[in-house]
Amino acid sequence: MSSPAPPSPPVTADERAVIARQLGRPPRALVGVAHRCPCGQPDVVETAPRLEDGTPFPTLYYLTCPRATAAASRLESAGRMREWQDELATDPELAAGYRAAHESYLATRDDRDVLPTRATAGGMPDRVKCLHALAGHALAAGPGVNPIGDRAVAEMGEWWAAGPCAHPSPDDPEDVR
Repeated sequence: MSSPAPPSPPVTADERAVIARQLGRPPRALVGVAHRCPCGQPDVVETAPRLEDGTPFPTLYYLTCPRATAAASRLESAGRMREWQDELATDPELAAGYRAAHESYLATRDDRDVLPTRATAGGMPDRVKCLHALAGHALAAGPGVNPIGDRAVAEMGEWWAAGPCAHPSPDDPEDVR
């Protein structure tokens, strides 16, 4: 079994404000910033396996940058999930890498808290269901851990190229989502 990833660094008040601006709401079960986009802002957060009220929340890594989210949505709309799903059925090496990504994800989440069911993320290990979750995992875990997530990130383009998507102050005139 894969060893769990170290916990994400704690979230500062400024980061929490940026994440809330990115999401358009306060973040839930926020644990830390799991990845920063090249513009320096958070683009993936780590969430606790349970919400504040104890409800299981199996999404460990959550894509927060609205530009990155839009890029993942465009890939989904273009049919990439279906294409990669079909490829999983015919490419044993891709399927093995995807299964290993699933085990890595579960090991990290289980290290934080074991949920009553071992729900998947993004459809892993047998389906390609949510490129947002898979891209978030790939960005948080680093290249080479999640082959489908890596593909999604590569095809999402440079979502950060226009600069930060959100700023700590809601009154900042340069806040663009």
